[in-house]
Amino acid sequence: METANIIQHLIDPEKLIHTGGLILVLLIIFIENGLFFGFFLPGDTLLFTAGLLCATGKFDVPISSLLITIFIASILGNAFGYYFGRKVGRKIYQRPESLLFKKKYIEAAEIFFNKYGGMALILGRFLPIIRTFAPIFAGIVEFDLKKFIFYNISGGFLWVFSMTLAGYYLGIIFPSLNEHIEWAIIGIVIITWVPVITTYLKEQNKKRKKNI
Repeated sequence: METANIIQHLIDPEKLIHTGGLILVLLIIFIENGLFFGFFLPGDTLLFTAGLLCATGKFDVPISSLLITIFIASILGNAFGYYFGRKVGRKIYQRPESLLFKKKYIEAAEIFFNKYGGMALILGRFLPIIRTFAPIFAGIVEFDLKKFIFYNISGGFLWVFSMTLAGYYLGIIFPSLNEHIEWAIIGIVIITWVPVITTYLKEQNKKRKKNI
C-alpha cells in the first residue's frame, strides 16, 4: 500500500509541485528525459501544470526562470541518456525485466528512431516512453554527437516552451481552469499516449504477420 501511495504521488504533477517546488520539478524533468527508470514520470503534465500554477500565482516562480531552468534540465537529462546508451550499448537488451524496466520500451524507441531518424529526438519529446528511451537508443547506435546536440537542444526548447507556455497562457486567459486541472491533465495524457500505443501495436502486428 505504501508503494502504491508513493507512485500515485509521483504521477500527480500538482502534488509534486506543491511538495518539492522548482527543485523537484527540475529533478523529475532530468530523470524523465533520459534515465530508463523515469519513463512513468509526468513530464508533459508537469510542464503544463507548472505553467498554469505559475500564471495563477500558486507556483511562486517567475515564468522566465521556470522556462530556462526546465529547458536546461531537459537537455542534461537527454545528454545523460545518450551517454548511458553509448556506455551500455546493446547489453541493455539483456537486462533483466523489472517494474522499472521493460524491453518493449526500448524496442518502441528503436521503432520510432528507425522511422524518423534524428527527428525522433524532437518528436519523441512529446511522447511518453519515447521521450525517455529515444536518447538512450541514440547512444546505443552511436548517433553522431554533433547532430545529437542539435536535436537535443531543438527538441528540448520546443517541448519545454510549448507545454509550459500553453499552461501559462491558458491560466491567464482562464484562471478558473486551475480548479479543473485534472481534466486538462487527462486530456494531455490521452493526446500523448495514443500515438505511442497505436504505433507500437502496428509494429507488433507487422512482426506477427512476418512470422506467419
